[in-house]
Amino acid sequence: MRSIDRTPLDAARRQGLAVALATSAYGISFGALSVASGLDVWQTCVLSLLMFTGGSQFAFVGVIAAGGVAAAPAAIASAGLLGVRNAAYAMRMSPVVGPGRARRALATPFTIDESVAVSLAQSTPDGRRAGFWVTGVAIWVGWNLTTLAGALLGDVLGDPRAWGLDAAAAAAFLALLWPRLRGRQPLAVAVGAAAVAALLTPWVLPGIPVIAAAGVALALGWLDPRPAAADDEGGMP
Repeated sequence: MRSIDRTPLDAARRQGLAVALATSAYGISFGALSVASGLDVWQTCVLSLLMFTGGSQFAFVGVIAAGGVAAAPAAIASAGLLGVRNAAYAMRMSPVVGPGRARRALATPFTIDESVAVSLAQSTPDGRRAGFWVTGVAIWVGWNLTTLAGALLGDVLGDPRAWGLDAAAAAAFLALLWPRLRGRQPLAVAVGAAAVAALLTPWVLPGIPVIAAAGVALALGWLDPRPAAADDEGGMP
């Protein structure tokens, strides 16, 4: 029985480490792009250490690259808009992390797209918890190491987009979400959110399409007349 009980934990850990490996790879892209945008190596590394949310970091250096230091307020606003989703993730992960201010404070920097997705992909409470922590911590370590490597090797790599590293994040996240797109409601949410984000992207500041896409999911969830099915964590979908 004990070996059977460990199976979901092993699966969660393996998945978390695999996602961390894939996600860390595009930290090289961020490091190189950040230095190319005008930030130096230590500024690039501080962004990864303290901000630690890939979408916000890419948005920040993208705006800086387009407008220089004068664009810093817009860069901060764009990064902040993209980071809003992490607050929703924190509420969703609260039952997984468990009670206690110290534990939740420790979980804060690791509450990112990938750790939430791996956690929710697991079938047991222990698996969800292991998926969250293994993925979040492993990505934090790997992301910071590859950010440093990309910043130092930026001139050697040239344009990271030529290597396709800028698309690695979206590809890895899509691979996590794909198995969960079962049934009409998840498909409707995915299609609606993607359509809204794609329509808004050319016209609004970075970050707003992400928030609008999240609004689609909330709206469809509120309008769904079906009762929520409770699982082994007391009603977590």
